[in-house]
Amino acid sequence: MCKIDYFNILDLFCGAGGFSYGMHKNPHFHTVVAVDFNEKAADTFKRNMPEAEVITGDITEADIKSSIIKESKARKVNMIIGGPPCQGFSMKGKKLGLDDPRNYLFMEYLHLVEELRPEVFVIENVKSLLNTAGGWFRDEILKYIEKLGYKVQYGVLNAKRFGVPQARERAIFIGSKNIDIPLPEGKDAVVTVRDAISDLAYLQSAEGAFEQDYVTESMSDYQSLMRKDSNYLYNHKASAHSEKALEKLSMIPPEKGKECLPEKLWGKQKFHTTWGRLVWDDVSPTIDTRFDTPSNGTNSHPELNRAITPREAARLQSFDDKFIFYGSKFYIRSQIGNAVPPLLAAAIADQIWEMYRNEQS
Repeated sequence: MCKIDYFNILDLFCGAGGFSYGMHKNPHFHTVVAVDFNEKAADTFKRNMPEAEVITGDITEADIKSSIIKESKARKVNMIIGGPPCQGFSMKGKKLGLDDPRNYLFMEYLHLVEELRPEVFVIENVKSLLNTAGGWFRDEILKYIEKLGYKVQYGVLNAKRFGVPQARERAIFIGSKNIDIPLPEGKDAVVTVRDAISDLAYLQSAEGAFEQDYVTESMSDYQSLMRKDSNYLYNHKASAHSEKALEKLSMIPPEKGKECLPEKLWGKQKFHTTWGRLVWDDVSPTIDTRFDTPSNGTNSHPELNRAITPREAARLQSFDDKFIFYGSKFYIRSQIGNAVPPLLAAAIADQIWEMYRNEQS
C-alpha cells in the first residue's frame, strides 16, 4: 500500500455540505469535487467551501458524469463520500434488487467507485436500509462492494454519541482497498438542547433576521465551539405563525405536546409527537426538513411559542455559526434537515485517518 498523506474527496449528492464540512475538521481531508442536482444546495456548498469544484446537474446524464470523472481525476480524488437516495429498498423492490430503477442513484454511486477506484469510500443512508427485506438489500450491496475488491465495514451510528445534540441514527458503510476500518464508537456523554441553543432563546414568532449581531453571551462549551470565528449570527429568524398556531403553543407547557391540547384542536395529524416541545436537558429528536412547523412533530422551542429557527436547527445538526445557509425558507430548511451532521462526519474522518496512520507507521 502506497503512503497516503491526505484524502482528496469527491462528495456525491453533497447537498449543502454537512458531510464535507465535517470531514474538513480533520486537516488530512479536503473536498475537491462536489456534485448535487439542487442548485440552491450547491450554491450554499460553494459559498461555504469555495475551494471545491461544485458540479450542478443530474449524475445520470452523460455530460455531467463525464465532468465528474474528468474533474476527479484531474484533482487526484482518492476518496468518495455521499448518501445516495434509494426509494426502491422495500419488499416489493426485492424482485428487481439493485437493478430496480428507483435505486439507480445508488448504483451510480457504486459505478463511480468502480470507475475512479478511490482508496476509501463512505456511504451514508437511512437506518432501515440494513434490515429491510430481512437484510437482503444490505447483503446485495455488500456483495457488490466486495466484487469491486474492497474491504467493507458497516453499521448504525447515532449522532448523539459524537457530540451532536440530536438522536439521529444513520447506516454507514466504510469501504477501503487495503484495510478494514471499523466504525467509530463515540461516547455516552451527550450534548443537550440547552447546551446547543439556550443562548438563542429570545426571538418570538416572526422576529429575527438573516444577519444580526449576537445579543447574548455563550452559555456552554458547545455554544462557544459553535460561535468560534463567527462575527455575526446568521439564519436566526423565527417563522411567522398564525394566531391559531400561537394559541395552541401557548397551551403547551415545557416538555409536553399535543396531549395538552383540547381534542377539538388536534387537527388531522395522527401522530402523538406533533406540537411537541424540545426538552432542554435532553438531545433533540431527528431534525427533518419541516422543523419550522409545530404541527410536524417535536420541533417547537422548549419554552417560547414558536418553532425552532434555521440557526437553532443548524446548531442541533452541529453546523457551527460560520456556516451560512442561502436560499428561500423552503430551501434552507431542506438543506439543514437533509444534511449529515458535521460532527458525525468529523468522527468518521478521524477514524479513517487513525486506521491509515497506524497502518503506515
